[in-house]
Amino acid sequence: MRRILLPALVILAACGTPQEQCINRGTRDLRVMEKLIAETEANIARGYAIEEYTVTVPVWQLCRAPAPAPGQPAPPPHYCFERETQTRTRPKAIDLNAESAKLQSLLDRRDQMARAAEPVIAQCKAQYPE
Repeated sequence: MRRILLPALVILAACGTPQEQCINRGTRDLRVMEKLIAETEANIARGYAIEEYTVTVPVWQLCRAPAPAPGQPAPPPHYCFERETQTRTRPKAIDLNAESAKLQSLLDRRDQMARAAEPVIAQCKAQYPE
């Protein structure tokens, strides 16, 4: 049942009727939990996690283009290095046993959250009938 209920919640979250917005608000944590479960399952399937980190790198950019003098050819543009922040990824070692235990814990918690969301969904449907 949860395999049917949860994708339906995700689909409903993307819509904009008052009922759907109410359901979206009431199931926000459940969607976050789904994302964490998907990430953990992908980590286990790969055998490693993917870690995001940021770096600051110099980038060669056009700083200014001088205005040409009347009757003269345009002077060459002026380039300089600007610092730019980039997000990159790298593999990260994980303990597969700990990751499996984490996945089971997330699945158990998701089931609890799905059961708790059922009355919220029913209330939203009663409050905003379509």
